[in-house]
Amino acid sequence: MTVSILLRLAWRQSLIRLLLFYAVAAGLGLWLGEVWWALGLATAVVAARAYWRLYRVLRFLDWRKQLRTVDGQGLWAALETLIHRRQTENRRRGRRLVQLLRAYRQAATAMPDGALVIGRRDGRLVWFNKTARHLLGLRYPQALGQPLSETFLAQPRVQAWLAAGETDEPLTDLASPADPMVRISLRLIPYSSSQWLVVVRDVTKLMRLEQVRRDFVANVSHELRTPLTVVHGYLDMIEPGEHPELATMVEEMRRQSQRMTQLVEDLLTLSRLEAQESLPEEPLAMAPMLVTLRREAEALSQGRHTVRVQDTAGCDLTGSTKELHSAFSNLVSNAIRYTPTGGSVLIRFEPVAGGGVRLAVQDTGYGIPEQHLPRITERFYRVSTSRSRESGGTGLGLSIVKHVLSLHQARLELESEVGRGSTFACVFGPARVRMRGPAGNPGADEGPDVVS
Repeated sequence: MTVSILLRLAWRQSLIRLLLFYAVAAGLGLWLGEVWWALGLATAVVAARAYWRLYRVLRFLDWRKQLRTVDGQGLWAALETLIHRRQTENRRRGRRLVQLLRAYRQAATAMPDGALVIGRRDGRLVWFNKTARHLLGLRYPQALGQPLSETFLAQPRVQAWLAAGETDEPLTDLASPADPMVRISLRLIPYSSSQWLVVVRDVTKLMRLEQVRRDFVANVSHELRTPLTVVHGYLDMIEPGEHPELATMVEEMRRQSQRMTQLVEDLLTLSRLEAQESLPEEPLAMAPMLVTLRREAEALSQGRHTVRVQDTAGCDLTGSTKELHSAFSNLVSNAIRYTPTGGSVLIRFEPVAGGGVRLAVQDTGYGIPEQHLPRITERFYRVSTSRSRESGGTGLGLSIVKHVLSLHQARLELESEVGRGSTFACVFGPARVRMRGPAGNPGADEGPDVVS
């Protein structure tokens, strides 16, 4: 029976019973000659019964006991029946929730990764599992409710990471407070509007394997230098004029040995960048840098492209001059290599929202298909193998750019469309921006196209 039907029947039954009761009381009063006394006594009986039923319901609700199934009729019976239904449903729902919470807690406890729930506003620990307790040296239940300033998460590096809300980039290669030999990584997940979920992972084996890989690449690249030097020496001793039949082969061998030398140098550069945690903080004047990039682009192009530079930022940067020049040069050389003859390359240094700046290199080249964009910065990844070999690239340039920008707390943005060209942009935050002096931009009077 639905609730609406039950209520209609209860109202009808209660009204009929109440009218009959008062009719009997009035008839009895007429028979005794005391009508008003009979009606008053009937009213007192109705009120006493109503108060008793109300007390009974409130007593069960106050004691958190469940009302028994009611077999009577009328409004009070309907009320108790509805309360009984709601109590039964709530008890079932509560049991299901308890079972789900127990299952979630068991699953979280059995996770191989650590998990912590942290309040966003007060920064206090709400909950953590057994793995997090072992990896971070937390004590249960003493650590619950503690502010971050009293735990491992009080490290300045971790605090800055949490304050920035870096949900995309995990914080890697941290020493565990429980065991300095254990390396951990942290990932931030928006758990709710008021809480963060921090996932802690033991990455000791991964860090060791990564170190072995870096050492192997660096050692092999270093050892290749000597045989390549010998090969270069013998090739330089061969005069094409004396051996015309070997001219083509010697030229190809020289080209390939030079390409291999460049590959070794790029591998050593990448290994060195991966081993560094920070770079020198130097003032970098961007006006001379833009002039240098334009000259390098024109030297590589040899008149086959139109090269332009625009400086609308009017500021300088702070960072490693050598590494940033290497990153910018990589982007410019890629734009020249992958742009057909007659195309154009535009180097823009411009402000972005939030006080940062970006250096963008825009070309009118072949463009990159969308499916290749997520992997374009991987080592040796090539969109077109034949085109890369023709251009003489090593496949490591964008990896070097990505590592250099990461060490400068910057990021690489990429936009590309097949047949229309690509735009690679190095985006720097406001912390890397420096005000330029009055004489810092020699071409400021030439408008937005600083070097035309």
